[in-house]
Amino acid sequence: MSADTGAGDARRAAAALDAADPLAAFASRFETAPGVRAYFDGNSLGRPVAGLAQRMASFVREDWGTRLIRGWDEGWMHLPERLGDRIGEVALGAGPGQTVVADSTTVLLYKLLRALADAQTTADSRRTEIVLDTDNFPTDRYLAEGVAAERSMRLRWIETDPDTGVRPEQVAEAVSERCAVVLLSHVAYRSGWVADGAAITALAHDAGALVLWDLSHSVGVVPVDLDAWAADAAAGCSYKYLCGGPGAPAFGYLAQRHQAWARQPVQGWMGRRHPFEMGPGYEPAPGIRGLVSGTPPVVAMVPVQAGVELLAEAGLGAVRAKSLALTDFAWEIVESWPAELGVAIASPREHRHRGGHLTLRHPGFQDVLAELWADGVVPDFRHPDALRIGLSPLSTTFAEVETGLDRVGAALLRSAR
Repeated sequence: MSADTGAGDARRAAAALDAADPLAAFASRFETAPGVRAYFDGNSLGRPVAGLAQRMASFVREDWGTRLIRGWDEGWMHLPERLGDRIGEVALGAGPGQTVVADSTTVLLYKLLRALADAQTTADSRRTEIVLDTDNFPTDRYLAEGVAAERSMRLRWIETDPDTGVRPEQVAEAVSERCAVVLLSHVAYRSGWVADGAAITALAHDAGALVLWDLSHSVGVVPVDLDAWAADAAAGCSYKYLCGGPGAPAFGYLAQRHQAWARQPVQGWMGRRHPFEMGPGYEPAPGIRGLVSGTPPVVAMVPVQAGVELLAEAGLGAVRAKSLALTDFAWEIVESWPAELGVAIASPREHRHRGGHLTLRHPGFQDVLAELWADGVVPDFRHPDALRIGLSPLSTTFAEVETGLDRVGAALLRSAR
């Protein structure tokens, strides 16, 4: 395989790229995984930041262990808003008071979708449609089905190509005076297609609709500018490029102009105006705090804080530049493979439409997955034939990309014999 694909040239190119990489030092600031040659799943679960175990232990011993319940008054109570503001500043283009950390992505998407849909249908009974695309992430589609059933609404589907993603002209055709909310992913989970957030939001607004963006595959790797887009709402996870760990809490964004009237449906005591009053009736807390329901996941926010701090130090612009360089390099390697190998790249070539991962297609990927994992190469397989190469810029080197893809190609060749 090495002779056929010019592996020696790719190895030398990788060394040169790593030597010139301004973010190269960040790779050593993550925990190592013994036996892993190439980790290609940063778009599903980021690596833990180095020293996180000690940081967690310090929290247990000191913040929790010595301050005990006093910690709530000394900072924990408003950690969801403070960390939300930091994520908004570093990664979302969101001013303060509009982002909060709580719950899972699924729960926050549900809260925001219901809040926007309820407000829209109350203001105009004709607005009974939720617009979304057929290749949106399953959770988004399932949630929309559930909200539509609860509120006697109708789903209007945009048919999208799984190898690309939703385009502004498709949204323009789908929205009308009947549309209440448009629910879309900014970066398509399958192909990595980056939607035009500003144009799509403007088109929806022209029709009187509101837009809810799923930023799970954007945050921390693709620039987002929610305030400049005049976005209405957004949600996303923190365990991919923010490195918050498995099951880490999500973030939700609700534009300040909507906070007084968009009322989320899960009325828990921590989202009440005066939670410790324990009184009758629910009155939502003012501002973004009204999106909270239950007790904030304080312990789970410790890894998220570490990941966001690292991203802030590197700068999202530099992270995006390296992300594109990594996927360009991966593209060149795969393109150099012999045509008879039959691997297709199912992701956008244009930088403006390419997210943080590449998707490769081959009917034999499922057959070689176990072999790759045993060899220390960890990609992400998606049925029926897709291998996602998720390259987290701060923790991934160009040498790692060359090593991993060389083994992917070799495994396919062996499987075909």
